[in-house]
Amino acid sequence: MGNFCTFIVGGHKQNGMKQLRIVLLISLMLVMAAHSKGQASGEGLMVGASFLPITPETGAFIAGDRNNRRFTEVHDPLYVKAVVLSDPGNSLTLLTYDCIGLLYPALLEVRKAVSSRIPASEFDPAHIVMASTHTHSGPDVVGIWGPDQMTSGVDSSYMEEIVRKSADAIVSAWENRKAAGAVYAEAAFGEEWVYNISDSSNLDRSLTILQFLDQEGQSVATLSNFACHPTIMDATSTAVSADFVSAMYTYLDENLGGANLFLQGAVGGWVQPEYEPKNFESVNRRGRELGMAIQEALSKPVRLESTSLSFKSRIFNLPVSNMNFRLLAQMGVINRAITDSVTTEVAFFSIGNAQFITHPGETTPTHSFQSKKLMAGDGPKFVIGLGMDALGYILTPEFYEPDPPVKHAEYLTSMSVDKEAGPILMGVINALVSDDAR
Repeated sequence: MGNFCTFIVGGHKQNGMKQLRIVLLISLMLVMAAHSKGQASGEGLMVGASFLPITPETGAFIAGDRNNRRFTEVHDPLYVKAVVLSDPGNSLTLLTYDCIGLLYPALLEVRKAVSSRIPASEFDPAHIVMASTHTHSGPDVVGIWGPDQMTSGVDSSYMEEIVRKSADAIVSAWENRKAAGAVYAEAAFGEEWVYNISDSSNLDRSLTILQFLDQEGQSVATLSNFACHPTIMDATSTAVSADFVSAMYTYLDENLGGANLFLQGAVGGWVQPEYEPKNFESVNRRGRELGMAIQEALSKPVRLESTSLSFKSRIFNLPVSNMNFRLLAQMGVINRAITDSVTTEVAFFSIGNAQFITHPGETTPTHSFQSKKLMAGDGPKFVIGLGMDALGYILTPEFYEPDPPVKHAEYLTSMSVDKEAGPILMGVINALVSDDAR
């Protein structure tokens, strides 16, 4: 780590606190400048944040690995976190969940619940964006990890609780909004422990950060976008955990304050921790390192060019040739309409010159690079994996070749809805980003 983290973590507390105060002062000056510009141009960004625990009961089915695994203890709590933003002409909400991947119907339920609590004239529920961290030490929210392959592992009362708490978090964040400015930072991370085990040469190590600061220079919320499966404890523990994301939360809560959200990136093609000891010491070390990297990057903040909001989304269908998905839906294991196609959604939105694209599943690093190329401008670019949906692996064409040049293609394609899902998704994103998209 650079000098900033060395000061803070390595024991040089006096010098470290002096440098921290300087950084906070710079951030405050940037926020004041951003807020003044917003007032002059009629922007006036307002930001609120809230989070609530969604920790499942012991005995709940564990998502990931194999069937019929149940939690016996809680190592760390799971959360739904909400950041609500508004300007005089628009609003949007970012929701993150510590779970393997919420399906699109859950987002529709959350939007419906919020629409009855905040006037439509003030808040557009269609602008609620959902994302999952993808921990494999969270509950089954899909259905396929129940007692056997024919029985759902989803607890319907728990799903109702998630919807209710999501709406509560959004309403709380909306009611507690305050004037804010925004700064961003970018870095690379994970060289020692994050790998693409399908294609080692294809990896997006970008760590992209957006922080909202109030007029006193205090953090309201920090969004951190990085691609890596939170699966250090996958298949080795029966404890509830957000995996390394939890240790990141703890570090940032203590050192930055505000609400801290992990936005998962493109982890398809199997981007994950590799060669890591399967214990919570490793979980805590890697999550703390991620938190330190975020803090260090923010020691050199860049102010957004503006804080105006824009939002576009597209509802569309993906083909489903994988009969397993269809059968699981027919049997009710997956509580969702899946026939020869499935309905999903993609969003493209911006906060000033910070741009975001969602992917409705585990896309590959190639899809991440393609999406970032489509976003014009020189501001930070965020690709949110498992955004709005969790449709398994969304892969590039070479995974489906008779003799694929990538590893683990047989398994990965078996967990994909269709070989055309990737090309269709990128076509929709391309249309959405273009100026004439609606």
